[in-house]
Amino acid sequence: MIIIVMGVSGSGKTTIGKLLADSLEWEFSDADTFHSPENVEKMRCGIPLSEDDRMPWLQDLQTAIKHWLQENKNVVLACSALKDSYRKFLVLDSDRTKLVYLKGSYELIQMRLQERSNHYMSDKLLSSQFYTLEEPVDTLCMDVAQPPQIIVQNIRTALEI
Repeated sequence: MIIIVMGVSGSGKTTIGKLLADSLEWEFSDADTFHSPENVEKMRCGIPLSEDDRMPWLQDLQTAIKHWLQENKNVVLACSALKDSYRKFLVLDSDRTKLVYLKGSYELIQMRLQERSNHYMSDKLLSSQFYTLEEPVDTLCMDVAQPPQIIVQNIRTALEI
């Protein structure tokens, strides 16, 4: 199974994803590591990515997901997946791929981004992330105001894993 933990930057995708993967003894992967150096530099400078910037990234993620599914790997992937079209591109097998949406208020996530260091994504891009976000429907939704361990337990309970 592939679990894609999605949401805007600062919603806790990496934190929750790692905790979830550790609790399940699954592999963890962060979609940020699939970005080109050029994309990372743009985001570091506060420049939102264009669709052209994102397409090679999405293609690389889709290739990785295909590989994981072919090898029957259990992987938790932290990935923004802000648009419905991105999610459709990445969810290749809806029976074996589950989306978990980490939802939080703009104010809470902005505060988290302002407190974060050593990450290229600053709070400068938060408004563009919320603008781009197409909230998923029929997807497991978790309130990021809850403690991470509670979120992980709620995910496990909801997905029965």
